[in-house]
Amino acid sequence: MGSRKTAHLFGLAFILLAIHPINGDLSYSIPEEMKRGSVIGNIAKDLGLDLLRLSTRKARIDAEDNSGKYCGINLNTGDLIVQERIDREGLCAKKASCLLKQELVLENPLELHRITIRVQDINDNSPQFKEESLQFEIRESAIKGAEFMLDEAHDGDIGENAVQDYLLQQNDHFTLNVKMKAAGRKYDGNTLELVLEKELDREKQHGINLLLTALDGGSPQRSGTVVIHVTVLDANDNAPVFSQAVYKARLPENSPPDTLVVTVSASDADEGVNADVTYEFGHVSDDVKTIFSIDRNVGKIRVIGIVDYETTRSFEIRVKAKDGLGLSSYAKVILDITDVNDNAPVVSLKSLTNPIPEDSAPGTEVGIVNVQDRDSEANRQVRCSIQQNVPFKLVPSIKNYYSLVTTGQLDRELESDYNITITATDEGSPPLSSSKTVQLSVADINDNPPVFEEQSYSAYVTENNKAGSTLCSVTSRDPDWRQNGTVIYSLLPGEVNGVSVSSYLSVNGDTGVIHAVRSFDYEQFRSFKVHVMARDNGSPPLSSNVTVSVFVSDVNDNSPQILYPNPEGNSFMTELVPKAAHAGSVVSKVIAVDADSGQNAWLSYHIVKSTDPGLFTIGLHSGEIRTQRDISESDIMKQNLIVSVKDNGQPFLSATCSMYLLISDNLAEVPELKDISYDEKNSKLTYYLIIALVSVSTFFLTFIIIILGVRFCRRRKPRLMFDGAVAIPSAYLPPNYADVDGTGTLRSTYNYDAYLTTGSRTSDFKFVSSYNDNTLPADQTLRKSPSDFADVFGETEESSEV
Repeated sequence: MGSRKTAHLFGLAFILLAIHPINGDLSYSIPEEMKRGSVIGNIAKDLGLDLLRLSTRKARIDAEDNSGKYCGINLNTGDLIVQERIDREGLCAKKASCLLKQELVLENPLELHRITIRVQDINDNSPQFKEESLQFEIRESAIKGAEFMLDEAHDGDIGENAVQDYLLQQNDHFTLNVKMKAAGRKYDGNTLELVLEKELDREKQHGINLLLTALDGGSPQRSGTVVIHVTVLDANDNAPVFSQAVYKARLPENSPPDTLVVTVSASDADEGVNADVTYEFGHVSDDVKTIFSIDRNVGKIRVIGIVDYETTRSFEIRVKAKDGLGLSSYAKVILDITDVNDNAPVVSLKSLTNPIPEDSAPGTEVGIVNVQDRDSEANRQVRCSIQQNVPFKLVPSIKNYYSLVTTGQLDRELESDYNITITATDEGSPPLSSSKTVQLSVADINDNPPVFEEQSYSAYVTENNKAGSTLCSVTSRDPDWRQNGTVIYSLLPGEVNGVSVSSYLSVNGDTGVIHAVRSFDYEQFRSFKVHVMARDNGSPPLSSNVTVSVFVSDVNDNSPQILYPNPEGNSFMTELVPKAAHAGSVVSKVIAVDADSGQNAWLSYHIVKSTDPGLFTIGLHSGEIRTQRDISESDIMKQNLIVSVKDNGQPFLSATCSMYLLISDNLAEVPELKDISYDEKNSKLTYYLIIALVSVSTFFLTFIIIILGVRFCRRRKPRLMFDGAVAIPSAYLPPNYADVDGTGTLRSTYNYDAYLTTGSRTSDFKFVSSYNDNTLPADQTLRKSPSDFADVFGETEESSEV
């Protein structure tokens, strides 16, 4: 027995690298069982790709039909490397050609290159027999040349590495006969026969043990053995014969257990126990044993496991028929599995840009989607779609790849996250579908300025407020995210009454609360406006402004101020009241103002003390002093009134003054008056003034007479007596005072002029006709020394007339 050595031997470092363009792509040839990390070829060089861009283009190796990812790519060198164990027998079984299909996927732009790897067989499997020993029972009547079928050895390798030769242990009775197939391949699925060369003699030898060795053609050569135990029996000279040499059947995948596949039958021409035929599987793989079973007695092959078209599309099963005494024959069952639509499409997300900026232009590629269906023909035709309510769509790309692109403008403030459901449906009957949800976030850009909740704000504060008190709060909203939506408040530069606005107000940059920096005075200003800016922290920052109007409200912090009579110093105001004055006649008026406003400036006048309480009354709001009744001769000449002026604030504030009235028609009728303002403190000063006035009296007397004569001729007005030179012109008001009718008492219908010498013991009175009819006329000017009125006021100091 000779064996042919293979013409091509694989060395330890064997690798066949052959690049043959297949539809413009790559093809490599490698031996199986290469170590992980072994280099298959440099695809960057073979395809002319830029090595530096492999990483940026996310180069990767994917497997067609999701059959397994056996290869990878070294992004630094561009080498195609072994990533998982490649077992040709596991991939292709006994197929003569074993092709491993991989895909090189590049992005930006999307490219797809198919890589076909031809896996060459190496001698890594030893021949194996189905059983460790074969039992034969041969009758001694067997004639020379009788043939007995043997189970061939199985070798997972193919070609020269498969079983090439058989050797039978040297013996006296049997030889080995190998029958070739019609194709002429001697040891490829051959039939072995044990040939009887010398008749058996049971009386001499009950049994024979033979060793059968199977040899492959690999280098180094591998072998497998089986022991043949021959038991010599009496005559059984007919082996079972199948009704068909080959049985063919079709079976849908996913057939339920106990489904009948096919029934094989064989007959034996012998009789009795020699004709009892039993069935069993010949040499089959473990997968066949887990999926199918055969009824030992009737030859029915049934389903016991899972039949999957996507795993195995056809089965070739050898069935053995054996009679009761050990004669056997074989038949072949070819079983084709038909596909049913039992696999839903599988949606895989290969690449995703997340998050995506909200200013991305329509048509921007967001991700790459791959869809696979393991079924065949129409069952694997897939339609892919997404829901209608999102600004995205799927664009078919290469083969079973789709690009997920935007269809419109994105706005994070309207929609910050999208759940995109990708649905794939095949063309099977009934159709199957699957879906995958892609969560996509929209990245924020600073495209929204802060917006105030109100178009303008008003703050109301009471004067005399404490520094640091809160006036109001401004609030703005920015729909952007994180720092783009963080708002900072500040005051815009400006002035209030010539002073920087920051001297009056401050704003909290985080909360927008506006505080008073100082105390406000209503009498200085009643309102002012400032501008507040809200700015976000984006790049570049966006801002908006709002106007804040601050209104200062009045409090009752100013007491009434009496303008007439003068309440200060030691001067006293004295007016003449005609004896003929009737009830209701105006004899004088108290003039007062209040720096406050509103009801805080509403003044009321009250006589708190008088010499004769029933003689005079004062207008509650006008301040006019009137007679309550007619003047009588019994009334005291000197009348002293103390008047209180109150405002309407809460609590109210007040001021008082004294008014002196003389009931007389003419000063000549008045007894000597003594200056009521004269006291011990002023007496010494008056004494020195008198000495000074005596020395210049001649000069001033002439001057005063001329002046008084001229004025007397022009007009007549009420006479007022002051202890000092005082002039109150018509409608005089201090700065910042407002006279509102009903709140003050200074009206333009009353005019009073008085001329007096400062600190003089002699006073000049000029009586001029008043605009009021109740004012008494006078037609002369009197010069009287204080001693002339001494009796009236109870003083004893003497004075000479100047």
